[in-house]
Amino acid sequence: MVGLLVVFLGGLLEVCCGVSANRGGYPSFTDEIPFKITWPGAEFTLPATGGLYREDDFVIMTTTEKEKYKCLLPSLTSGDEDDDKEYTGLSPGELLEPLFKRSSCSYRIESYWTYEVCHGKHIRQYHEEKETGQKISVQEYFLGNRAQRSESTETEAEHVKSVPSKNIEGQLTPFFSLEMGNGTPCVLKQNEARSTSVLYVCHPEAKHEILSIAEVTTCEYEVVVLTPLLCAHPKYRFKSSPVNAIFCQAVAGSPLRPRRLTQLDKEQEEQLKPPFSTTSGTREGVGWWKYEFCYGKHVHQYHEDKEQGKNTVVVGNWNAMEHGEWAKNNVARSYQLKDDGVQKVKLVSHFYGHGDVCDLTGKPRQVIVKLKCKESESPHAVTVYMLEPQTCQYILGVESPVICRILDTADEHGLLSISS
Repeated sequence: MVGLLVVFLGGLLEVCCGVSANRGGYPSFTDEIPFKITWPGAEFTLPATGGLYREDDFVIMTTTEKEKYKCLLPSLTSGDEDDDKEYTGLSPGELLEPLFKRSSCSYRIESYWTYEVCHGKHIRQYHEEKETGQKISVQEYFLGNRAQRSESTETEAEHVKSVPSKNIEGQLTPFFSLEMGNGTPCVLKQNEARSTSVLYVCHPEAKHEILSIAEVTTCEYEVVVLTPLLCAHPKYRFKSSPVNAIFCQAVAGSPLRPRRLTQLDKEQEEQLKPPFSTTSGTREGVGWWKYEFCYGKHVHQYHEDKEQGKNTVVVGNWNAMEHGEWAKNNVARSYQLKDDGVQKVKLVSHFYGHGDVCDLTGKPRQVIVKLKCKESESPHAVTVYMLEPQTCQYILGVESPVICRILDTADEHGLLSISS
């Protein structure tokens, strides 16, 4: 079967040729199968394991500067097969039932909107502004409601037989989907009700936090929620996504690697460590409480009132030795395998203790700050969310493009190398 392989490297390659090969029955275009292009010399040995290669399965690729490369293509592999052992435990819906029954809600604070996911009940998008005096104006939309559980046991059993998966942050990830309809009417779709697919994903260390929210099409949304509850089911555990290597050899006197690609790598290395000041903090939040995070110093929760002034609650203070002790028993640095096969730091977690004493527990408040890379068109954009999984014990998520460039400086305790 003759197909067409199209590869883009930031506009680097402009010509691709036909491929006369059976691609193992997988679709030609999918982001669930990662590839890595390597540039070996004239003499190299193909790997004995992983994807298989045939001499007639290649493309000749030409760059915009007329450099030519012969690229050998692998037979595709998309990951480990599902565990064939018979599972007799609870269904995914039953595993999530405790989350639905206790009326638990998760929140995510963006620059303007706040998102509220009350699991199994509703999803709300809102923005609060204080008007004259003490009046608060609320702009809100319900992105989905679920008044009753209508999913039958038979439908759920069919769902488990063929567990869906999608590429989430570069990893092929199985998920359990909960459909939420009957949201606020959408003017752009003739007042059709808004709807949302909530994708629950296994993550052993999660606290049911919202990983992402996206409007996939007009007034139709997708929410990804990380939860440890699904991890008890073998088919919902993380799937590895093996990287399929493509070997491109220079031909006709071309350089080992394209010149523009080499230049791009050097530019990215120079931008790896941008200035990051620890003398200022990040302030985010809407509604009654707002949050102030100063790296290596403190986390504050505060409310400003014209009459009574600023009411501040110290959620946690930084102490390097206490964090070191915490890191011995907890994961302070998490990794992600990128599409190019390189392992990158995905997330670092820091412990801030000795906050103000909590009236309900009689103990000091404490917070775990999770610093995560989040790409954005705005290089200085910051997203913050706050969770309270246990009384006066918090999780503060801080996501920003600035963090992307410094995560790889993290040591085994998750501490970043930041210039003062």
